[in-house]
This record gives sequence, structure tokens and C-alpha cells, in this order.
Amino acid sequence: MLKYSKLVFSSLLAIAMLFSCKEDFPVDEDGLLITKRTQCYVSNFELLGADFQTVRAENAVIDTTAQTIEVKVFYGTDLKNLYPQFSLVTDAKLEPKITGKVDFSDLANPRQYTVVAGNRQIRKTYTVKISVQQP
Repeated sequence: MLKYSKLVFSSLLAIAMLFSCKEDFPVDEDGLLITKRTQCYVSNFELLGADFQTVRAENAVIDTTAQTIEVKVFYGTDLKNLYPQFSLVTDAKLEPKITGKVDFSDLANPRQYTVVAGNRQIRKTYTVKISVQQP
């Protein structure tokens, strides 16, 4: 009898483990967890040069209503080789992905980045406006 109860218990445990491994949490195409969060904004912005040191002359001004980021860089900054860093609200992601240096040299046509909420339903496009400090 003890032998059969161990077998039944082992079988039930195996079945329970099989069903508990079911994917309850959906993920997006990047492998990131999709949540119920609807917040969608940039909380901080940094701009680094080729040496990975800040090139900001002042703190970036982030307007979450107008969805703009204004940043003034030091005179002489190489605008073709910058590394933007965004801090986003929890569970949000940025599109397009930043995979290396970015060219911000066309000041007349500011770059745009879209923040996508954790639920992947809400999208807000931010315009990054760069200005250069006067010599």
C-alpha cells in the first residue's frame, strides 16, 4: 500500500509541476514582460560623448506634457558620436532601441524616440532637441 501511495503522490506531483510551468506572464518580441502598467514617460535623460563622459552643459529639460527633451551640449561637442541614455518609468521600453552611437548633427531635424508603456498599448513619442552652448 505504501508503495502505491508513493507512486500516486509522485504522479500527482509531476502533473502539478507540468501545469505550473504554463506561461502565465506574456512577453513581447524583445522578451520583456508585458504588464498592466499604463504609465509612459521619460524620467531622466543623459547624453554621453565618445569617451562616455557627459556632454551636457546643463540639465536636460524633460516636458512630459509636450513630450520634448531639450538639452544643451558643450561647444565643440562631436554631435555625430553621442550616446543617449533614457531613464523610463517602470516596465516601459524605448523604440527605436539604442544600440550604439547616434548622430544628432542635424539640429534642424531633431531625433524622435517612442516610449511604450508596460501594457504595450500606450505610445508617446518624445522629440530630443539639441542646442550647442555658445563659445
